[in-house]
Amino acid sequence: MTILEAIQARHSVRHYIDTPIDEEKLQRLYQLVDECNAQGKLHIQLVTNEPRSFGESLLARYGKFSGVTSYFAMIGKKSKTLDERIGYYGEKLVLEAQIMGLNTCWVGLSYKKIDDVIKIGAGEKLVCLISLGYGITQGVDHKRKTPSQVSTIDITVAPDWYQRGIAAALLAPTAINQQKFKFSLEDGNKVSVKAGVGFYSKVDLGIVKYHFEQAAGIENFRWK
Repeated sequence: MTILEAIQARHSVRHYIDTPIDEEKLQRLYQLVDECNAQGKLHIQLVTNEPRSFGESLLARYGKFSGVTSYFAMIGKKSKTLDERIGYYGEKLVLEAQIMGLNTCWVGLSYKKIDDVIKIGAGEKLVCLISLGYGITQGVDHKRKTPSQVSTIDITVAPDWYQRGIAAALLAPTAINQQKFKFSLEDGNKVSVKAGVGFYSKVDLGIVKYHFEQAAGIENFRWK
């Protein structure tokens, strides 16, 4: 499975079977976490065999999660860009997990922070979790906006790479499926995207930018 195929196939999954993640896959995930932490200046942690964050949370039951024993804890130093970097590098992990045959779900509130498991340093913030494991199902798609609703330019006359990027951005997971982002294209290859006002909108911005880059090809444009 390619990264673009993973973008197409991946859906949020909240219910998982009681099967440990293969050791070979875990080692690859730990390696990816290290890479993301180095590149994004983050403190992401992969937690395994830990049922309490979701099993002991009333919010998790309200959010209809079950069987979650592994997850990414998305942590970093507090800054204006933290949420966007969490979204960007978290989605990289999400899509790589999908390629490995694993399922995921971004989780904003429906969990309990376990202090003796998740390590948050001085000046750091736990932004969210990402559940991880083998899903009972592969999840379902949701209604999405049209390309013209998330672009300031006429999508029908835009370059092919821009159209591909927008299509991939529309497949990005966003909090409560709000899709509050807007792309612009100037001077042929300068792309900008703004986050709207909403729940976890800056995290969503990072996720959307990662999707856009993968489909558009970073060699075809530059971020403004």
